[in-house]
Amino acid sequence: MAHSGNGDPVPTEIKLNASRSLLTVVFDDGQSYSMTSEYLRVYSPSAEVRGHGGGGTLQVGKEEVTITDILPVGNYAVRLVFSDGHNSGLFTWKVLLELGCHQEAFWQDYLERLAAAGHARKEDG
Repeated sequence: MAHSGNGDPVPTEIKLNASRSLLTVVFDDGQSYSMTSEYLRVYSPSAEVRGHGGGGTLQVGKEEVTITDILPVGNYAVRLVFSDGHNSGLFTWKVLLELGCHQEAFWQDYLERLAAAGHARKEDG
């Protein structure tokens, strides 16, 4: 994979585990993040999820979603295809880095938004 022109880290490896539920992204500066398919699905950078003008749509019931395909898009992104049919988000290197760096805070925010909307994840009861 090519290096970004702006000096931002770029992935040297994008690896999906055997159960297709965990994506590991290794960047050229040594950072490495493992992110669940559920996390990537609920934070997809698509208009469907994030909304055209912000706000977005809270994604529920995605605990069992898996990644069925990883499609390269030029030298700057991948399109993840999820088992629920969602495939419209382009995960640029910058988006993958942001999701990896802020995974704990973003996940906590997601859980709080689910609770506020009256939803519970399956594993949570």
